[in-house]
Amino acid sequence: MGITAVGEKLAIHGGSKTVTSDPGDIFKWPIVTEEDEQAVLEVIRAGKMSGTDVTREFEAEYATYQGTEFALAHCNGTAALLGAMYGCGVGRGDEVIAPSLTYWATALPAFNLGATVVFADIEADSLCLDPNDIEHRITPRTKAIVPVHYCGHPADMDPIMEIARNHGVKVIEDVSHAHGCIYKGRMTGAIGDVGAMSMMAGKSFAIGEAGMIVTDDREILERAMAFGHYERSSELTLPELVPFKGLPLGGFKHRINQTCSAMGRVQLKSYPERVDEIQRAMNYFWDQLEGVPGLRAHRPAADSGSTMGGWYNPVGHYLPEELGGLSKADFIKAVSAEGRSIGGGCNFPMHLHPVLNDADIYNDGKPTRIAFSENDLREGEG
Repeated sequence: MGITAVGEKLAIHGGSKTVTSDPGDIFKWPIVTEEDEQAVLEVIRAGKMSGTDVTREFEAEYATYQGTEFALAHCNGTAALLGAMYGCGVGRGDEVIAPSLTYWATALPAFNLGATVVFADIEADSLCLDPNDIEHRITPRTKAIVPVHYCGHPADMDPIMEIARNHGVKVIEDVSHAHGCIYKGRMTGAIGDVGAMSMMAGKSFAIGEAGMIVTDDREILERAMAFGHYERSSELTLPELVPFKGLPLGGFKHRINQTCSAMGRVQLKSYPERVDEIQRAMNYFWDQLEGVPGLRAHRPAADSGSTMGGWYNPVGHYLPEELGGLSKADFIKAVSAEGRSIGGGCNFPMHLHPVLNDADIYNDGKPTRIAFSENDLREGEG
């Protein structure tokens, strides 16, 4: 695998391709071993898909990995984020601050609770929630801030936590892109009041269709449990929740399928080692591109004490001004012509979508996002 020398004709202009070797299965993920398969088969053959015994073992092991006291498995990451919001007391008329540039599940579960989503800006380099754009958006109705460790890059949690503590606001970390991500020596997900994450097939920690919340706060755990885990109601101890044992407060069933829990237990054994290998490989890749005009790595500084997670959806920054204004589309075409297809772009900003501006989902007579808000918080966005 060579590199096109300066002056050689690019493939897009009729030159020879730079990349000609077959990458094989190097990009295949997740890595599924016979142990994974056997663990899943054991659950199926025992007819325990809807049980909780394997799940409880998985939760205990995952909490240890995260460095938190508790973990509660969910059927998917969206359910985990909804459970985390309810766990933090988010309800009708409350406000939740989140970035607009993220997958919709970071924010939209708030609709189920009658809460209003307030969008804040992101940092240009990290693509994560900008701490400098949070405080002026906090009102007496603000109940939670939801930073996202976007595409595996840790959000700047220290100032976010300081702002939240100063205002008595909860912090829900969305770790769906960043399993194993480290922020200044600390595991993301264990920094805020609660971490919530997806474990679906496309994530770096992929075990099927699953989600998890992790926390040290017993109240958050039990509220999430009471909300969507009726079969776990025997574990409730809080006096305000005990009378409601037996039925889910939210009318949701958030139980994980135990085939996913079984696979999760096996995947967790190897995940830290695999993350380390991904870190070495991806840092090597970006080190080779250091100083190349038009490109910047999307990663923390080497001396920051922070790392990417599983380097979910590895991205780079394109700087057209360093390449004479060459458009992103033309750059992508040129690089892809060399033998390996690349893409561009990121999530569509939610604050521009009609669902966040016009949709009256529950027939409240006005858009659901502001159905229980005193003010139209959509004004001024864009």
